[in-house]
Amino acid sequence: MKQSANIITREMANHAPFTGFGTITGIVIMALMFQLKVHHDVSETLFWVFHPLHVLVSAWATAAMYRLHAEKSRIRLVVIGYLGSVGIATLSDSLIPYVGELLLDLPNKGLHFGAIEKWWLVNPLAVAGILLGRFFTTTKFPHAAHVLLSTWASLFHMTMATSARVDVITLVLVATFLFLAVWVPCCTSDIVFPLLFRDRRGEGGTT
Repeated sequence: MKQSANIITREMANHAPFTGFGTITGIVIMALMFQLKVHHDVSETLFWVFHPLHVLVSAWATAAMYRLHAEKSRIRLVVIGYLGSVGIATLSDSLIPYVGELLLDLPNKGLHFGAIEKWWLVNPLAVAGILLGRFFTTTKFPHAAHVLLSTWASLFHMTMATSARVDVITLVLVATFLFLAVWVPCCTSDIVFPLLFRDRRGEGGTT
């Protein structure tokens, strides 16, 4: 348990800069969209681009982390890779942003489940990500991409729900929910979740 906690702490510290950078890019994009009064239909299109890509790299990062630190069970790899990507990506990209939309009473709020609404796209990409993690066990690149894509998917889920004009308070609150939607789920998916199932065969490390 102590060894797992040390590995989780080290991995989260290594990946923290990606999370901070991703959150900053999301805030900048959001401010530009509100300034340019981009229609929420554009956000819907962009959400369905970035959410599936998020699932792909999340599955890659989760599977790769499991491969680095845990036993080589193919069945467990698939299960952990799928739940850690589709399950947590849904939490990050849809559920947490939707809670923010409800609390802020945004005018076009809605909840979107990619694995159901576009099952033919999201689920195959999750499988592809698991295969990437199976054969390419680098974690820094997929986690960095994961954070950016998760930030943008969460962002566009929320900007879908906004009107063209928002006040400064709403902007700040949206940014807060954006940070929460990225930091906890992404690090849980890529780092904490797969390491919960690690064995004792060695320290391993980030590559």
